[in-house]
Amino acid sequence: MPRMLMVTPYPPQPDGIAAYAAQTVQRLRAAGDEVEVLSPGPSAAHHHLDLQGPRGALALAKRVRRYDRVSVQFHPEFFYRQPISRPSIVKESLALLAVAKAARHIEVRVHEIDYRWGRRLSFAGWATRRFWAAVDTVTVHTERERADFIKAFGVKPRRVRVVDHGSDFIAHTTLDRTTARETLGIAPDAICLLSIGFIQRHKGFDRAVRAFQQLTTNPRARLDVVGAVRLEDAANLAYLAELEALIDETPGAHLHAGFVSDESFDRWITASDVIVLPYRDIWSSGVLERALLLNRPVIATDVGGLREQAADRPGVTIVEDDVELTQALAQLLGPDTMAMWTQDASWPSGVARADEVQALISGRATARRGRPIPVVTVARQTAPAARRDQRLRSLAGLGLPTVQSDNPLASTVKRVVRRLTAWQVDPIIHQVNALHQATQELLLERSGEEGSTPTTLANTSVAPDDLEI
Repeated sequence: MPRMLMVTPYPPQPDGIAAYAAQTVQRLRAAGDEVEVLSPGPSAAHHHLDLQGPRGALALAKRVRRYDRVSVQFHPEFFYRQPISRPSIVKESLALLAVAKAARHIEVRVHEIDYRWGRRLSFAGWATRRFWAAVDTVTVHTERERADFIKAFGVKPRRVRVVDHGSDFIAHTTLDRTTARETLGIAPDAICLLSIGFIQRHKGFDRAVRAFQQLTTNPRARLDVVGAVRLEDAANLAYLAELEALIDETPGAHLHAGFVSDESFDRWITASDVIVLPYRDIWSSGVLERALLLNRPVIATDVGGLREQAADRPGVTIVEDDVELTQALAQLLGPDTMAMWTQDASWPSGVARADEVQALISGRATARRGRPIPVVTVARQTAPAARRDQRLRSLAGLGLPTVQSDNPLASTVKRVVRRLTAWQVDPIIHQVNALHQATQELLLERSGEEGSTPTTLANTSVAPDDLEI
């Protein structure tokens, strides 16, 4: 019987691709294939190997010779050391080339990659293209990804094929909607919007929260953001802090930070009324597939291959921008919400003075709540530490801009200038980033030590809930 090796993260490792691969392995074994799994970290796989860097790939090259087929679930983070640099792209791509050459037959399923790697007129671009040219079969999930991949890396079209993203998916929960809601503490009559997945800026969960902020006229509506930070680097942790602050000031919104099991993931989907995927950038979406598998409608932004992935599939609404996202949520939450959102969508012309603006706000709040709302002045006081330090924590680390230009000569000149000035610039960047990291650590320590001082309302006895408009 032919032996197959699958190279992938694997459960219980907290990774979406690990869950994806486990379902594929289950399907292959059910079909009678002899499959062994090699993972880059501790897991339930047969073999474990640190794959990052050229040594990891070269060690993998020695192992693949024992198998008739090799399947790789590919994401750059599994093989390329972070942060990715041009020298690392060269070394690790050439080491992966050795893996492709050593394997009898190798298929690489691409979950994500930067197309710019293949377009570069540099040694890094050449090395990357060489690796992909040596792969027997490249699989992606949409025709758009296929066309973009072929164009970027110059791979022969016959070697790149499309596979259905959800072809191996199976449900991980047997609970019905009512029972799922009971276990999660969600009211039976609630209108539950759900954004779920790893918390990263490109997932755009903040866009869902900001849209929801405009639509909280329905007391039964709630928005749940569920997920964990995949890599605890400065950028992801800053985005998590930003999301926490945004949700904290949004009535009806809830953040459930932390990795959830496959069963819990599907339970959240089952309990919800609609899945909101406000991605800024993505190739294709496993969450969309799981939502459709569990018969839940989806609102998703038109990025990557999502429009193609959702084509001719009932229950998916594709939106172009934040305005259409808000409109789609308003339609879901009912005609009253839709009318109020349309009414509040723009300010009337001629409103310039602050007291006129405040009067207009109070008038709208009165109309919405059905009772007079007094004008409230908010005394300026020190905000809680977490909120006060939010902007500083959200700053990303400093790095050099990407050397790229439509003119190859200009790119060459930029690279030469960078090398000539590196001895002056690199120490400055290192020092700034060191200060940035130290400041973030200090803020985290201080936020744990300081108590939060609530903002007070002056000249009124109005409860905080009456400020919601």
